[in-house]
Amino acid sequence: MEHIAAAQDRIVTERIRRKLEEVNVEAQNQLSPIQDHVNFNLQQAYFKCAYECFDRRRRQDEINNCVEHCSVPVLEANNFVETEMAKFQERMNRSLMVCQDKFEAAKLQQIKTEAINDLESCVNQAIEDNKKVLPLIANRLKASFSIN
Repeated sequence: MEHIAAAQDRIVTERIRRKLEEVNVEAQNQLSPIQDHVNFNLQQAYFKCAYECFDRRRRQDEINNCVEHCSVPVLEANNFVETEMAKFQERMNRSLMVCQDKFEAAKLQQIKTEAINDLESCVNQAIEDNKKVLPLIANRLKASFSIN
């Protein structure tokens, strides 16, 4: 009987892993234009700006300050994207923790088969709800970077 329960656990764990992978793929798809903008447009502007800083008439500290000033837009953009994604990850983790808590409570009540089904259903719903938020996050990021 234990081996059946262990097999059920593995199946559910694999299904949950696949659902989480769906979220990762969706996040990468949504954020791809934003990362492209940061990695190419902003980085290109940074290097052009930094190149202009190197002038023999400037002192080393002036060059360093100039280059540092050039890096600000890229750093701010990366920080903004990281902050938004950290918030998303935190929201998703909280919703998955609720599912885990419900699962643990159901196991204590000795209704494991039902608990596994409820866990999977809860996780699926939490992931789908969070996937719906990704386009909104991407649109907010695009708007803040003036990406069409």
